[in-house]
Amino acid sequence: MNRPANNQKTLRWGERTYIMGILNLTPDSFSGDGLMGAARPLESALAQAEEFAAQGADILDLGAESSRPGSRPVSAGEELERLLPVLESVRRALPDMILSVDTCKADVAAACLAAGADWINDIWGLRADELLGAVIASRGAAAVLMHNRSRSAAVRDLGSLGKSYSEADYGDFLQDVKDELAGSLELARAAGIPTEKVILDPGIGFGKSVAQNLALINRLDFFRDLGCPLLIGPSRKSFIGQVLDLPVDQREEGTAAALAVGIVRGADIVRVHNVGMMARAVRVADAIVRGLM
Repeated sequence: MNRPANNQKTLRWGERTYIMGILNLTPDSFSGDGLMGAARPLESALAQAEEFAAQGADILDLGAESSRPGSRPVSAGEELERLLPVLESVRRALPDMILSVDTCKADVAAACLAAGADWINDIWGLRADELLGAVIASRGAAAVLMHNRSRSAAVRDLGSLGKSYSEADYGDFLQDVKDELAGSLELARAAGIPTEKVILDPGIGFGKSVAQNLALINRLDFFRDLGCPLLIGPSRKSFIGQVLDLPVDQREEGTAAALAVGIVRGADIVRVHNVGMMARAVRVADAIVRGLM
């Protein structure tokens, strides 16, 4: 397939909050929804993609390498074995859906963009693979760039609450995150990705304490002057579990609360596991914040 990549110009920033549904093509997702553990993973992934579209997803984010604390890295080859069949199937079934691929590898991004992906969602903000930015630019694709100071060796075991990345060392927390997001934006520009094709994500859960994760949501507007749309992904994460003392399968209400505050503070996209439930929460938040009915 040689399909021109879409980009966020098809979305009208500020008019409403857009919903990114997560398709976990892994056997070891922290949230327990890894589709590679299903008996028929391709069929299960396609069914979930179609269900998410019917429930109101604007973007689907396909990821084949878990970023949960303690997860094992996978090779580019293994990542593509998981991604490409699903990507091609979903693209045929949902030709107008914006498809994002969650990867930090240039080779994986190149193959997925050629197969019909529209966005690349890089949890390392173009800092893990120096060739990734040029690949994204060459396809005219959009890039989601996340802040990340997590370290694979710095993981806390929270017992029944799962695991979390340990807090990194910060001087001025919010300013440090902002400066590092600005650095990723500069890397994108240097690679030839226009600013209007960059979306920034402050990286909730990646090398932050519970208090810092809460501050990112409550102070999301601090990042607005970077000049890019903002994405948040608090869905089911351990900071919610620690606030509520609840395991991962009981964090939907906490997720909805985090999304609502994030929308008040200026989130343009919310990345979620439960599209149907969170689409309803987003709709109410948009009705309050933007007067949308």
